Parts: sequence; structure tokens; C-alpha cells
Amino acid sequence: MTLSPDTAAHSATSLDFPSGFLWGAATAAYQVEGAVREGGRTPSIWDTFSHTPGKVVENQTGDVACDHYHRYRDDVALMSELGLGAYRLSVSWPRVQPTGRGPASQRGLDFYRALTDELLTAGISPVVTLYHWDLPQELEDAGGWPARDTAHRFADYTRLVAEALGDRVELWTTLNEPWCSAFLGYGSGVHAPGRTDPVDALRAAHHLNLAHGLGTQALRSALPGRAQVSVSLNAAVVRARTDSAADRDAARRIDALATRVFTGPMLHGRYDEDLLADTAELTDWSFVHDGDTDTAHQPLDGICVNYYTPTVVSATQEGTEPERRDGHGASAYSPWPAADRVSFHQLPGERTAMGWSIDPGGLTELLLRFRYEAPGTPLYVSENGAAYPDTPDADGQYHDPDRIAYVRSHLQAVHRAIREGADVRGYFVWSLLDNFEWAWGYGKRFGIVHVDYASQRRTPKSSATWYGRLARSGTLTQE
Repeated sequence: MTLSPDTAAHSATSLDFPSGFLWGAATAAYQVEGAVREGGRTPSIWDTFSHTPGKVVENQTGDVACDHYHRYRDDVALMSELGLGAYRLSVSWPRVQPTGRGPASQRGLDFYRALTDELLTAGISPVVTLYHWDLPQELEDAGGWPARDTAHRFADYTRLVAEALGDRVELWTTLNEPWCSAFLGYGSGVHAPGRTDPVDALRAAHHLNLAHGLGTQALRSALPGRAQVSVSLNAAVVRARTDSAADRDAARRIDALATRVFTGPMLHGRYDEDLLADTAELTDWSFVHDGDTDTAHQPLDGICVNYYTPTVVSATQEGTEPERRDGHGASAYSPWPAADRVSFHQLPGERTAMGWSIDPGGLTELLLRFRYEAPGTPLYVSENGAAYPDTPDADGQYHDPDRIAYVRSHLQAVHRAIREGADVRGYFVWSLLDNFEWAWGYGKRFGIVHVDYASQRRTPKSSATWYGRLARSGTLTQE
């Protein structure tokens, strides 16, 4: 994708995005759907985790969430009013394949058939993520992602969804943020299923890589010639706090654990030697079988990136305790196997309600990294956005200039990456709706649409109106 000469010579007051650029918003099943006991759905690990006292702020759960399961028509109508061109949704595994094994639930599939039909009728492209963290609890009981069989169960589930929705969906994502699934779910335990074993975290990472490869094969088998397959990675922008050799080595170590543990197999068919050496004190990686990395290394039609904030690290000084301000929640257990002497720091300056530093340049850096690491592969920003403590004015409206400023600055960063040659084809704001923000419960609001959880009333914020104008015009004004 190249910009026309007129577009490339953008004015000081506006930035034009390429024709056909996808302007969308994103959600995830457990965060918005609710209806956790309807239509034959069985519990996921997030149902179990959120119902375990002390795991989620104020013991809140996704039982109702935004009630999107019952209100999807209204939500699609709202997207249409805003002028969005695409909606990135995720499919709830236990809704369409209760217990994670066996035949599909037609009632579960019917919900997604109806949702995608509603989107298409409204002229909105459905973009489907197959796994956004809601592993069926029965598969967790059988070992979860540290168990090799889970990858094969994912491939079976993928085939069921592809056969049901393949005539409606063109762009598919196998996994969302497998780093969180592996290292927050099985390392630090701040996400479901709440386990805290560093070797299990590495096993889970490998089996997620394997699941991605097997799932990609299943999609291509079910939809030959039609499926556009991607994966959504929260690859880290890791920066050394200083230019010292020790700090640069700390950054290398975290880059291996945060990003290359997935991009190595998925993009290059291997695990990097430094990652294996760094973690040799924990495991010999014998859970990697012959041919696994070849299976993980499938041709991709797109790479999706999720970006919110950079990661700043240093080597921990002798005689001091490591700092753990990595933005991933408090735990006595680290999500960084064999990196106990690495310290994590916050950048100075403005932060969101999550406490995350605001650095749009990191998004440009990330997109250009993938431009060079996966040349010729289209890129999408599948999540980007910010939580702020939105409050209504006297008329009950929500004005959120901080969110608008955040999104604008990051879209400027996307445009810079495009000007420098990155083939970026779409941007999905996180999130369409305020929703259940995992272990943070309902206290952190990322939505461009406010949700009153008691009444389920939707109120578009100023950012929704602003983003809708941008989606219609494709031009980012520098107002």
C-alpha cells in the first residue's frame, strides 16, 4: 500500500489515511456478552477466576457485563450511526463448543451467525478473533495451556467456527495477546486461571504457538483460498533505562520473553538461542517436539498489534530489590521467567487511569519493527486506547478530551509508520464499550461509549463522535 503524492504531502492541519483503511472498534466476548449460562454455554476459566473471592476488584464478574448477547442489534446500530467500517469481536469458545470438546452448539453458533449478519447488513466488516482468553474450564481441568492437547482442541474448535462463519468473515485472528494468556495466566497468576509456575508459563507459551499454527491450518483447510489469517500480539516496545551494557542486556532478555517467544516460531520457525539460554535454569524445553516450530510458522495474511505503553527496564543493582512497575498487576509471582534481576520502570510524564505512560512513538516503532521482520505482510492495529475516569456533565453527557488526545496522537504515530513504508491497513480503537476490564473489574473504562451497568444504557462519549467523523472522512485533523 502506498500513499498518493498528494496524500504523502500532508498538510500541517490534516493527515489523510490510505483509501480502504479499516476504521473499527474492538471488544472481547467475556468482557461484553454476559449471558454466561444461556444457550448451552459452559464456564470458562474467566468465569471460575472471577467467581473466586479476591481475584477481581470488588469480586466483580462478567456474568452480565454489557449484556451484548441480548443487545447486539442496538450495539450494531450504534456502530453504524458512528460510521465504523469494521468491528473486531471474539468468539466465546465455551459458547460454541461447550466443555471444549465434541460437536458445536448450534445455539452458540447461531448467536455469531446473527451478529455477523447484522454487521454485514449495516455495512460493517466483522473481524473475528477465535481466542480472547476464555478457555473452557474443562480443558483447564485437563491441564490447560501447559498441556499439549489443548493446542489440538483449539484446532478442532477453530474448524467448527470456520465452517459456520466462513461465508461471512474474511479476516480472522487466531489468538489475542498470547503473552497475557501464558505469562499472566500461568506465571504471575493475575489473570485466569491464576496459576503461578514459571515453567508452566513457558509450556503455555509454546502450546499457544502450536495452537496458532494448527488453527491457521484448520482455517485454511475449511476455507481454502478465502481465509485471511492473522494473529494479534501485544509485542513489547522494550527500552533500556540507560545505555549501559547491563541495562541493554536486561532489555534483550525482556524482549525475548515478551515478543520473540512468539514471533520466533510464528514468523521464523524457531526459538531464539538467547531465550533458550536465559531460561535453561528452569527448563530444557523438551516440551517442544520435532516439527512444532514448523507448524507454528504458517504463512500469514496479516499481523495485528496491540499497543498501549512501552516497557522500560534496567538491571537491578546488587543489594537492592527489583522494581516491578511493569503495568501488569500486583502479584508475589513474576510473569517474567528467569528475569528476577530485571527492574521495570514507569516513564515520567502523563499517564492513563491504568497508570500507563503515554508514548505514541512506541507504536510507530512497533509497526516499523514488523515491517522489517515480516516484509510484505499487511499490518493492523487491533487494539489501542486509554482508560480515563469519565464523569458526566450536567446534561448527562461524557466529554473525554484526554481520550481523544490519546487516540489522535497514536493515529499520528500510525501515519508516521505508513509514511516510512509500513503497510498498515486498519486501526481498531479499544474499546467500543466500557466493559469488564479483567482483574480490574468495572472500574477502568476504556470505551468510546459509556455503559451504565445498572441500566445498560449506552451513551456515546465525545470520543465516539470524534472517532466517527474520522472513520467517515479518513482524514485526521490537527485541531
